[in-house]
Amino acid sequence: MLKEFREFALKGNVIDLAVGVIIGAAFGKITTSLVNDVIMPPFGLLLGEVDFSKLYLNLSDKTFATLAEAKAAGAPVIAYGSFVNTILEFTIIAFAIFIMVRQINRLRTILGTQDAPPAPMEKSCPKCLSTIPLQATKCRACTADLPA
Repeated sequence: MLKEFREFALKGNVIDLAVGVIIGAAFGKITTSLVNDVIMPPFGLLLGEVDFSKLYLNLSDKTFATLAEAKAAGAPVIAYGSFVNTILEFTIIAFAIFIMVRQINRLRTILGTQDAPPAPMEKSCPKCLSTIPLQATKCRACTADLPA
């Protein structure tokens, strides 16, 4: 059982997945910083000095000066500013992944390393046009003899 686990854990796909998850987590942190520290401040400034991370809707009957104050008091709030930031982060990450996959596919096409389509496993009977295994010498539907 230990040997099977070691073989599974050391397969290329598992290691590739682990590397992808680690790099993805780091890329997520970079994107979060990009959105919160670079993109949203100028955008908020254009909209009248708005800090999106502090925008919220207070659902209680009490008044709070800040989101942090409302959360500390345990008041129910909808932090829609954080939601806007998260949507923007997702959009940036999705676009970056799209560009990366597009470039990899373009490079594969240029280098001619595009995965070849799989070899056919079936053929059509010339008499009845039913689908039969590629190695078949007789059609199972019409029993016609087939060329080898």
